[in-house]
Amino acid sequence: MPLIVNLADVSDSDLPLVGGKASKLGELVRQGLPIPPGFVLTTEAYQAFVERTGLHAEIPAALATIDADRAETVESASQRIRKAFEAAEFPPDLKKAVTEAYEAYVKQHRVRFSAVRSSATMEDLEGASFAGLQETYLNVAGTEHVLSAVKKCWASLFTARVLVYRQRKGFDHAQVRLAVLIQKMVDVTVSGICFTRDPNTGENHMIVEAGLGLGEAIVGGEVTPDHYVIDGATQKIVHKQISAQKVRIVRAEGGGNRREEIPPNLREVQKLPDQRLLRLVSLARLIESHYRRPMDIEWCADAETLYVVQARPVTTIPTSTAPGTRAEPPSAEGGPETPILRGFGASPGIATGVARILHGPAEMEKLKTGEVLVTTMTTPDMVPAMSQASAIVTDEGGMTCHAAIVSRELGVPCVVGTREATRVIADGSEVTVDGKTGAVYRGSVRLGRPPAAAAGAGIAAAPAIHAHEGAPVTATKIYVNVGVPEKAEEYARLPVSGVGLLRIEFIFTAHVREHPLSLLQKGKKDELVKRLADGIGKVCSAFHPRPVIIRTSDFKTNEYRGMPGGETFEPLEENPMIGWRGCSRYISPVYKPAFLCELEAIHRVRTEMGLKNAMVMLPFVRNTWELEEIAEMMRAQGLRRSRDFQLYLMAEVPSTALLAREFSKHCDGFSIGSNDLTQLVLGADRDSETLGKMGYFDERDPAVQRAIQLLLEGAHAEGRTVGICGQGPSVYPEFAEFLVREGIDSISLNADTVIPTIRTIASLEQRMKLAGLRRRERD
Repeated sequence: MPLIVNLADVSDSDLPLVGGKASKLGELVRQGLPIPPGFVLTTEAYQAFVERTGLHAEIPAALATIDADRAETVESASQRIRKAFEAAEFPPDLKKAVTEAYEAYVKQHRVRFSAVRSSATMEDLEGASFAGLQETYLNVAGTEHVLSAVKKCWASLFTARVLVYRQRKGFDHAQVRLAVLIQKMVDVTVSGICFTRDPNTGENHMIVEAGLGLGEAIVGGEVTPDHYVIDGATQKIVHKQISAQKVRIVRAEGGGNRREEIPPNLREVQKLPDQRLLRLVSLARLIESHYRRPMDIEWCADAETLYVVQARPVTTIPTSTAPGTRAEPPSAEGGPETPILRGFGASPGIATGVARILHGPAEMEKLKTGEVLVTTMTTPDMVPAMSQASAIVTDEGGMTCHAAIVSRELGVPCVVGTREATRVIADGSEVTVDGKTGAVYRGSVRLGRPPAAAAGAGIAAAPAIHAHEGAPVTATKIYVNVGVPEKAEEYARLPVSGVGLLRIEFIFTAHVREHPLSLLQKGKKDELVKRLADGIGKVCSAFHPRPVIIRTSDFKTNEYRGMPGGETFEPLEENPMIGWRGCSRYISPVYKPAFLCELEAIHRVRTEMGLKNAMVMLPFVRNTWELEEIAEMMRAQGLRRSRDFQLYLMAEVPSTALLAREFSKHCDGFSIGSNDLTQLVLGADRDSETLGKMGYFDERDPAVQRAIQLLLEGAHAEGRTVGICGQGPSVYPEFAEFLVREGIDSISLNADTVIPTIRTIASLEQRMKLAGLRRRERD
């Protein structure tokens, strides 16, 4: 595995090697978006440094001293590990490799200053952004300064705030590794963040925030940025809120950052003119279209060009109220109805509690569980306190500051940018916080909650993803897609019929982290089966007795080569998308032993763990004869189709639609993989930037819809169910309507779109019912 790679040579499939930030930026470079050039010290470089400096023994020893109930043990372990990183010297050959790569990059791109940025294997994930928690160093110049910044980035994996955050999110400290991205610094004049969907209300409009200078002032909440709202349908600017900005962060002479006052005549100007704002909207649309989900985008600009410097999924889309609805008018319970403060509603929910004013991380111990944290602005060091708070209120910041992002992930109501919360709110007084409307009230105030919920201090609204009271019932079954098992318990609280797609390859990348054939070659079969079974079992247990449909591995050769040990076993293919993948792997003598381990893990979950809700789905099925051979393998592993064990097929290859009745004899149902089906019906490479921009790749195409109709007709004729496990129905309402009208049995969605899509489908079904009644009346 390489120690160093060019940013332009990586993609999303390289996440285990280059981390979340770099993998997404590399993917966007391939899409032709404006990304500053750079290179990546991979997770292999991190691992080499850790192993050759003795840190591989020191880190687990320090982590073993942590007592989850004692905050001081977390800080002590953190300090011990970070000091060990600081004292460790770069191995000579690794130092030489980094130096040569840095000097070549400086020469090729005429670099004066660089950004040295952390890129962890567990960041920018759905449900866990790790926003601002790992370190980044800007305006770094010279080899020695870059090497020093790299070590600091690596060490930042083990700050107290990161250890607490990982623990809260259910991630294993031992599994995480960090790559470091080194990029050319832009001569920044203006910067900010863009949400392609409102992260607070879920409404279909973009939120852009902009401030002069480097973006650290916005993310850190030092300034309140301009706030722009763009209608998602028309792309028109519908709202502007221009904020006065007195200071900005700029490059210091010789490197590093400094703060400077902004001239009075520039403080209240619009930070991003309309023309550049609409250019940013255009870039954001391309990114959202590529990832097919709402995105959180960091950007900056020099005098001429807008650049994208980070893109990640919006980690929480609220679902507690339908888009456009308003909170009920407040009713007083011991306090006046008029808010004492207003700011930006940054994280939805309502909480009442005792206000505790903190002037920085040093005062975190003052905050008791269930109190309302009031501060000028949170910092990453304050995450332990934020996780205990019932609500958060800040003086500064916008929708994209640290407090806003982290509070949304924690499910804690949050209001930012009030300007004077630390002055107006008395320490120790009772307040009610409405994180949706941005209002703060004195005393206990009921805001559309049941009286019992409003009566107790410190009771917050449930996290948005769980707030589904009153979600309508649909005839179309709704399932949820699960990526990492650590999110299973949270997603299990959604009003879904089960898991429609559990990708086993995500368990490989997060829990196994090595090519399965490499592990088998080392005699580690039991370890491989155990890790797979543990990951699958965690999901099945959370959803029991609802079914969990486990899609067996569908790595392409280029993806498997990127795993440790993969190059030995994976051929180089010109077009891996239609190469050795899916079922063709399982029946090949080379990969068959690894597939049998997957089956053994699933059998173990069903028998030893007693979780009979574990079902199997086979990907990229091309013909029926391969299914006969796979069925025999499954029977040998104790997995035989029956009333309590169903086998499903992914409908991705057109042959399954054309011969649906024949394929139905080998399965209990189908799940449409709309991306691959669209690619193969239209002959349009889903990874082709050119074809994508020209509009060729579109599951709404009549030919794709005809293939879906053929599948539905053939499968239903044989008594088999048909579902879909893509985001098309949530992205395109007209596509959802087509599926419902054609009689789709189920739709499986990413968690953040479940509630809005349930409402969309319920509305469609109601309209269809009414239309049917009218037709019968006319007849």
